[in-house]
Amino acid sequence: MSLAERSTRYLDYLEDWLDALPVLLLERAIPDPERTAIISVDVINAFLYEGPLSSPRVAAIDKPITHLMMAAWNLGMHDILLLQDAHQEDSLEFDAFGAHALKGTPGAEAIDKIKTLPFYNRVETIYKDSISLAFNNTFRDWLDQREYLKTLIVIGDVTDLCVYHLATYLRFSANAYHKNWRIILPANCVQTWHLSVEGAEQIPAMPHHGDLLHAIFLHHIAINGIEVVKEIKI
Repeated sequence: MSLAERSTRYLDYLEDWLDALPVLLLERAIPDPERTAIISVDVINAFLYEGPLSSPRVAAIDKPITHLMMAAWNLGMHDILLLQDAHQEDSLEFDAFGAHALKGTPGAEAIDKIKTLPFYNRVETIYKDSISLAFNNTFRDWLDQREYLKTLIVIGDVTDLCVYHLATYLRFSANAYHKNWRIILPANCVQTWHLSVEGAEQIPAMPHHGDLLHAIFLHHIAINGIEVVKEIKI
């Protein structure tokens, strides 16, 4: 049997699992606003609107993300962190993904929908030069300075790379340091890009099936003990 044939039952299960994801009311996601944070990863122009790695699929998360930020802020939740690519010109990551989000360029900036939020000047930004947010930046310090946090809401792009690394880093950190964090990921606030086999052959590049990888990585994030929900309903 081929891999596709052997995977049929799992893929049927996966589709049912996605359809059955619960909707979480805002007040239940954030029962204690002063002990809750939203951590957003890579919601920047280079992945949503412009450049070779931008994608209309990913651009579609701009509204649910900013609506969630606004609603959470109005509820009294004022810890919002933006983790953003800002690469050096000689970034080694370019060997795999090509040049993108160069430091100091518009591509490395937060999207305008975030910048025009009325509280943007109170939102913190930490820049990174790697898919992983765990190295060579101040993210760990940011977490350590907020011992009061109990709930962490993960949003951004892309599901199978930076979002996955952020969500699992938080979960593994909580496990290692015995922190009783509730980590929530609303599926409507994360997304990944799509590149068909045919399209990849023309570039050439490696194909990337957006729907499949989005679903598989959401499921794998949930397997690791992270609370994946369909959305946080405002």
